[in-house]
Amino acid sequence: MRTIEVFDTTLRDGEQSPGVNLSSHEKLEIALQLERLGINRIEAGFAAASPGDLKSIREIAAKVKNSTIVSLSRSRTQDIDKAWEALRDAESACLHVFLATSPIHRKYKLNMTKEEVIENAVAAVKYGRKYFDMVEFSCEDGSRTEIPYLIEVVQAVVDAGASIVNIPDTVGYTTPEEYGNIFKQLSTNIRGIENIKLSSHCHDDLGMAVANTIAAIENGATQIEGTINGIGERAGNAAIEEVALALDTRRDFYQATTNLKLEEIARTSKLVSRLTGMIVPGNKAVVGANAFAHESGIHQDGVLKEVTTYEIIRPERVGVKSNKLVLGKLSGRHAFKDKLSELGYELEQDELNDAFARFKNLCDRKKDVSDEDIVALVDSKLSNIPEAFVLENLQLSYGNNSVPTASVRVKTASGEVLEEAACGNGSVDSIYKAIDRVTNEEVTLEDYKILSVTHGKDALGEVYVRLSQGDYAVQGRGVSTDVLEASARAYLRAINKLIVRRGDAVEVGV
Repeated sequence: MRTIEVFDTTLRDGEQSPGVNLSSHEKLEIALQLERLGINRIEAGFAAASPGDLKSIREIAAKVKNSTIVSLSRSRTQDIDKAWEALRDAESACLHVFLATSPIHRKYKLNMTKEEVIENAVAAVKYGRKYFDMVEFSCEDGSRTEIPYLIEVVQAVVDAGASIVNIPDTVGYTTPEEYGNIFKQLSTNIRGIENIKLSSHCHDDLGMAVANTIAAIENGATQIEGTINGIGERAGNAAIEEVALALDTRRDFYQATTNLKLEEIARTSKLVSRLTGMIVPGNKAVVGANAFAHESGIHQDGVLKEVTTYEIIRPERVGVKSNKLVLGKLSGRHAFKDKLSELGYELEQDELNDAFARFKNLCDRKKDVSDEDIVALVDSKLSNIPEAFVLENLQLSYGNNSVPTASVRVKTASGEVLEEAACGNGSVDSIYKAIDRVTNEEVTLEDYKILSVTHGKDALGEVYVRLSQGDYAVQGRGVSTDVLEASARAYLRAINKLIVRRGDAVEVGV
């Protein structure tokens, strides 16, 4: 049984999804959960992209001890220097350096000859080895690179000291047979291949990222790269949870497994979805809401008689539990703290006090409080985004024969209280126009979603918004039993993110 190592790029490639902008605290929350999941390598970001990225990578490197922390880097000495600055205090660190190798990238993007690409790749790996014991080299657009030349590039970077070589299907173009053949050719033609890890990194533009990843494993890959929920640029990346469950469920066929703690998958998926604002479709494999639902009478009958008739994965295997009602208005602080620990949260005392106060308030507004309610309640405040504006009061006037009007009162970071009112063509529109006035921000609402955290008339409502301003796009999330209040909080949170997180970004590939 081969063990396949897992390289997670949710915090780098996943964050490149349109509209996703995570704060340093949110990135750390995800990184700590990825550590609990058992991820071998966590790509925490691209240190040279911005001072904020470097800072968040450094914070993750200081807190995560059981996973290797990785920073992406172009084949430039200044990028590698920034990566070292971010990772120098990590318990285990890896440099991930990349350079395009395909004909189309060599000609139109790099304007380099084959020889110049190899020269630059080798120089970057050698320079990286001055700082890092572990260097991964990625042949960007490797799946569209001529195989003889790809072998030449890989051999050169292996000889230069790369310990991991990654072959990305950068634009999701290849097929399982083609991609598997690349790994077969590398496995049989590279000197010293037994001393390095061959890694796959697949995008899902044609819906084949997971299939291509599995093909790579079948043909010699010893590391796979992907994201939680398959998020990422364009159509996203290979979904780590799908690859892991395919190997686990069909280990008889693949004779390969990972060391992931599969029971942490559901929680990891929900956390990433909540913090990124990217909703998991109900029919998503492994982690979708319908993944373990059986509506057909024939299916229900079969499952009741023998669960394996229609269920190849037990819900408990990935951490899906029944929706138990465990806490209520009479529950004390100690029981609440124990429940948070069970759900994977370790809060500072101030955070615990704040969460407990909001839990008690929720108990007054909602009869039954579930694990999902508590997770939503806690996650809604753990963004640690500096708040330029805090919602103090929201007042609405609405009738089917009157013009919707909203007034909002906010407190600024300096303590000043501001109030504005506005009319709109609906309650949400009037709220958002009033917030625009009181914050003096001009933004465009790109997306607005309402979700129910649990069931019932008193269910918590979760609202996601995505705002844009010029070249910048951010998302915000609000939670309340009142969806209009949740709408206001989501919008204001997005504006706060926009205010504090404006900065230059660097375009990357891989």
